[in-house]
Amino acid sequence: MNLLVSTAAAATLSAALCTSALAAPLMLTPADPQPQGLSQGLSVSYAKGAGGRSLGEAKSKLARMEAGDPLQGLSYVDTNEGDHVLTSDQSEKLAAAISGYILFDAAGTYQLNFFSNDGLEATIGGQVVALADDVRSCDPTGETEVEVPSAGWYALEATYFQRKGSACLMMDWDVGGAMAPVPDTAFGFVN
Repeated sequence: MNLLVSTAAAATLSAALCTSALAAPLMLTPADPQPQGLSQGLSVSYAKGAGGRSLGEAKSKLARMEAGDPLQGLSYVDTNEGDHVLTSDQSEKLAAAISGYILFDAAGTYQLNFFSNDGLEATIGGQVVALADDVRSCDPTGETEVEVPSAGWYALEATYFQRKGSACLMMDWDVGGAMAPVPDTAFGFVN
């Protein structure tokens, strides 16, 4: 009986991996019109005392958000407990609404991966590219393949929350076949 369950589980997992590997890349939609005169970085607003345990909790707290200092990009490595989260003056229990644009220099297929501690939902060009709806250490959300139809700016929106302990928020993309951090200069926002 255990062999049958194990074989069935393996077959289900194998089918899921094949389906995922064969799935078409997510087609991103460029910003239209293309933004001009952007400031480098990303806009962020915070809801303090709002970390919670899920994106639903974080989004409900963001109704009472306050503008924060812009993010330099998405290159916030894992902090030590007690360090400030992103550009806020808080070290825990924080929700953030992040918005702006990301610049793709060339059309093509890209692999994207985000790292978050704790939860994150991110969209680029109208597609959900990262989802982590839990309390977690600084872990990847999983690679997502996207199709960029043309070079230019693409809208980026994200909801992030940090409950307690350390915090991180980073984004990687493939450059020449290898994953690497997205440079801060690839992000812009309307000031």
